Amino acid sequence: MACLGGFFHVELDGETDLGYSPAHMAELSSFEEGFLVGVLVGEGHFGGDGKQAQVTLRMHTRHEKLFRWLLEKFPRSKLYGPYSHGGRNYYQWMARGEFLREEILPILTHHVNFLDDHVRTRIESMCVLYGMPAFFDARDKAP
Repeated sequence: MACLGGFFHVELDGETDLGYSPAHMAELSSFEEGFLVGVLVGEGHFGGDGKQAQVTLRMHTRHEKLFRWLLEKFPRSKLYGPYSHGGRNYYQWMARGEFLREEILPILTHHVNFLDDHVRTRIESMCVLYGMPAFFDARDKAP
């Protein structure tokens, strides 16, 4: 299936551009990989928009340093905000389409045996709904 991320995402209102490009992408240390998985497991949402799967991380603006780190490590991701609604001030980071399949899902798959049943089910449901069997194919091979 072709990546639809580029098709649907064209300078949406509120997107935060910090000037990163794929050339700036860094390798993740094992600590950084574990940190990412922990943040996504604890704060992330695994779902979609009806057309494509997405992982969303929404947190208070005081966590801006974390969001800048995510963009530095994953320049194909998207950051929106800052937003202010009902007394809440937050950023929203998103991983979708080809980027989600090629970069985020493999990291989650590599650590699948550490995920609790609730999170594993959320990820598996997202994969089934949006036709991403890679999570299932690799989970039994994970260390």
